[in-house]
Amino acid sequence: MKIVLDPQIYNMQRYGGISRYYTEIFSLLEKEENIEIITPLNNSTNIYFNNSVLNSFRQKRYGTLIKFFKKIKLDKRLKIYNISKFKFQKTLLKGKFDLFIPTYYDIGFLKYINDKPFVLTVYDMIHELFPQYFVNSEQLVENKLFLIEKADRIIAVSENTKKDILKLYPHINKSKIDVVYHGTSIQIKDSIETILPEKYILFVGTRAIYKNFLFFINSVSELLRKEDGLFLVCAGGGNFTNLENQYILNLGLENKILFKSFADDELGYFYKHAECFVFPSQYEGFGIPILESMACGCPVVLANHSSFPEVAGDAGVYFELNDSNDLANKIAALVCNKSTRECFSSKGIDQAKKFSWQKAALECRAVYEKACNYK
Repeated sequence: MKIVLDPQIYNMQRYGGISRYYTEIFSLLEKEENIEIITPLNNSTNIYFNNSVLNSFRQKRYGTLIKFFKKIKLDKRLKIYNISKFKFQKTLLKGKFDLFIPTYYDIGFLKYINDKPFVLTVYDMIHELFPQYFVNSEQLVENKLFLIEKADRIIAVSENTKKDILKLYPHINKSKIDVVYHGTSIQIKDSIETILPEKYILFVGTRAIYKNFLFFINSVSELLRKEDGLFLVCAGGGNFTNLENQYILNLGLENKILFKSFADDELGYFYKHAECFVFPSQYEGFGIPILESMACGCPVVLANHSSFPEVAGDAGVYFELNDSNDLANKIAALVCNKSTRECFSSKGIDQAKKFSWQKAALECRAVYEKACNYK
């Protein structure tokens, strides 16, 4: 089975959940018998791709171009990009492949693949469910629906995502949607260069509106004031905005809420040494940080909705969405009780073992073979 992996997500993200997903899955599929992965990518700044076995395919095809890519001027780089794009289109037009995998929702590939099958992965339906949080997302939503309708098969990253697709678009045949969960490859280092407080609550990642960050820090503010040695560490997601800094200042917590950047291989240490990880998001397609936290033995506090119960199972400490008092109480129950923390830490480690990239890759292969009508 020859699979063309669309490079668009690697051109969009330097790092991110979607590009990590495809890198993990296809690095494993490449090892499978009777599978050939074609990645027509000329140059990428994506850290997952560049550090993966997928990069070796690129080197074989475009090694000469890549060798000198960083040494040449921008206008010539653009020419090389256009050459690479042309080669990608030419690869598709030749039709010497069995399956095409789009990595995001650009529909441009459709005019080049003719009648070849393609499998679309849907990561979430957040733009459709929360349009008020996004600007100029109409085209993305339109393209996404078009691809959902045209795809030979669809992979949803959770049962909740599948349910959302069918709720929003009931005309879609539910039998062509397969659910394949994510895995995690997070590692825990013995030490890191970043200095962390001895006792802290952890928040990880971006702080978009639907992530409920301001609601969260307001909820935990009283506990932070009461517990002298307790801090909130916000890992990644960029420096605090002016609005966030002002909100933190108004709460009088400028010395208790800390922003910390981290290298990709340091995140496991952040989870491992936290009192708990709080995931107050209103919605996610899956929620990889939940899985990462559990794998590191860090108890997770999260809302009892969306895809979250699928991921956390009985290892999650659940609060009622948008109930500030309930969230504060659930966090305090972990921070102030070591035996409770240890209980949920153990549950989380066991729950995380149910998920793996190896399992996800095998399930993706089965879906891809269905699309190609392989027996």
